[in-house]
Amino acid sequence: MYKIVVDSCGELPEELKKDGHFETVSLELEVDGYRIKDDETFNQLDFLRRVKKSITGPKSSCPSPEQYMQAYEGEAEHVYVVTLSGKLSGSYNSAELGRNLYEEEHPGENKQIYVFNSRSASIGETIIGLKVQEFEEAGLPFEEVVARTEEYINSMNTYFVLETLETLRKNGRLTNLKALIANTLNIKPVMGSTKEGMICQLGQARGMNKALEKMVQDMIGRTKDCEQRVLAIAHCNCPERAAAVKARIEKLANFKKIIIINTAGVSSMYANDGGVIMAV
Repeated sequence: MYKIVVDSCGELPEELKKDGHFETVSLELEVDGYRIKDDETFNQLDFLRRVKKSITGPKSSCPSPEQYMQAYEGEAEHVYVVTLSGKLSGSYNSAELGRNLYEEEHPGENKQIYVFNSRSASIGETIIGLKVQEFEEAGLPFEEVVARTEEYINSMNTYFVLETLETLRKNGRLTNLKALIANTLNIKPVMGSTKEGMICQLGQARGMNKALEKMVQDMIGRTKDCEQRVLAIAHCNCPERAAAVKARIEKLANFKKIIIINTAGVSSMYANDGGVIMAV
């Protein structure tokens, strides 16, 4: 038996929530003192309204090691954990500490636990979880599932275009960004992740539609084995925009599968209203 634990920045489609092999460990959000758990009770529209009114901006806190320890409980002999990039959140370190504490408290237990640093976020975590499941269902041994998934993470890329970078800026997530463009010029940076899991700027374009097109073109140019890969698109309250991106991609490349998911709490916090994220 196996279990895949994903922190709540990784959005799960409904079929995975019902799958039985997946479990989410929730981060918490805070807007002007109002605390919100990033779980099935998360109300995206109410959250975006609060963020829009906030002067200081929203913040998030990662799950505790104890929360992860609870997620490791159960009959599963293989437990795989997928967290936010260790460069962006303390979730990875918390999951690792939880693993160490769990193993100390359960000496001799026949359970193997491995924590993946996604070096990504949002649906980047989701497609890593899907890859773990693919390898497990193929009957691969634990060590090989880990090795192949780490290899997959090394091959992944994450991209995003946001209406505003204010939340990322306020939370100190743009330290690696070369240039911040004034919103008054309607210039939208095309963003991505480095191999280490930091945020970087890939390019820019005037207006959201041109920026999304540039993001798609960049992704197509960097993805060599489209037919073998699942591409995931997450959107923050803009399903039509995500559908348009999917339609554009389908004209340019033949992916194994393309999934679209609305962002949950943490991704909504960083993407803001209208943001689009891709991972492949």
